Amino acid sequence: MEKKLNIVLFGPPGAGKGTQSAMLIEKYKLIHLSTGDILRGEIAAGTTLGLEAKGLIDKGLLVPDTVVIGMIENKLDNNADAKGFIFDGFPRTVAQARALDKLLADRGTGITVMLALEVDDEELMTRLLSRGKMSGRSDDQDPTIIENRIKEYNNKTAPLKDYYREQNKLRVINGVGSIDDIFNTLCSAVERSSVAV
Repeated sequence: MEKKLNIVLFGPPGAGKGTQSAMLIEKYKLIHLSTGDILRGEIAAGTTLGLEAKGLIDKGLLVPDTVVIGMIENKLDNNADAKGFIFDGFPRTVAQARALDKLLADRGTGITVMLALEVDDEELMTRLLSRGKMSGRSDDQDPTIIENRIKEYNNKTAPLKDYYREQNKLRVINGVGSIDDIFNTLCSAVERSSVAV
């Protein structure tokens, strides 16, 4: 069986994940798995999981891991012929990472590499405030909200980085520089990891 290329892409808000993920998808012909998009898709399609998620969201509750994992499982099965996947915004916890490992192992594959874009907090603040001016997004215009989002990201992802570091799959990438330079660094990390698998 052909080995799939499965990438977990990480980075704080404003690190350039969206830009880089679009370029990685294009280069390696991957399927983009963004939990936000999947949730919206399942809700729009009126699937059982989508209806369950909608009910929770409407009450202001978080969608539990079991529902999110179920949706990812559907997506993996519906794209069984894909060359691989890029996971964006998932996993967010070690429990989710373990569940994802099991899902992939059941399908004869696994995570190839976890790419973590790192940008210092000051640079993130500058980027997000300038993005907020252009996009009009209110959460990108308030320094206190931005600070909280960065703090939340750092607290939640530290354990995940350790999880992938223990599997020797973590690659930390400097997210400061030209888009092309960062992309080239990401690609060489992917290619080194693919060979190692």
